[in-house]
Amino acid sequence: MNSVNLESFEDNFLSALNLFNNQKWYEAHDAFEDIWNILDGDERQIIQGILQVSVSQFHLSKGNINGATILLGEGLGRIKNRTNINLGIDLQTFCQCLEELLRKLQYKEELNENDKPYLIRLSKNDF
Repeated sequence: MNSVNLESFEDNFLSALNLFNNQKWYEAHDAFEDIWNILDGDERQIIQGILQVSVSQFHLSKGNINGATILLGEGLGRIKNRTNINLGIDLQTFCQCLEELLRKLQYKEELNENDKPYLIRLSKNDF
C-alpha cells in the first residue's frame, strides 16, 4: 500500500472503530465492509468477524436473540484464532468480551451495558 492508500485506510479504519464503539452497529457494518473489500488473508477474516459481531449486535438491539447468538459465535470463531495478527486493536480482550457475551446469550442471562463489545485501539507503539 502506498502512503496515500495507507492514510486513507487508517482514516476509514478509525471511522469504523468509532462507529462500532458508539454502538452504531449498522453504520459500523457498512464501514468495516468497505475495509473488508480491500483486504485478504487473516486480516480479511478478522474484519469479517467484526462485521458479524456488528450484525449480531444489531440483531440483539432488535430483540433477535437467536440471530445475535449465531452471528456472535461465527464472528468470534473467525477472530479468536487470529489474535496474534496486528490490526492496531486489542483482539485478545475483544475475544474475552465476546466469549462472555456469547455465554450469557446461550444461557439466557440478563445483559447490561457492560456486555456491549468494544474495540480497544492500541497505541502506535504497540503495533
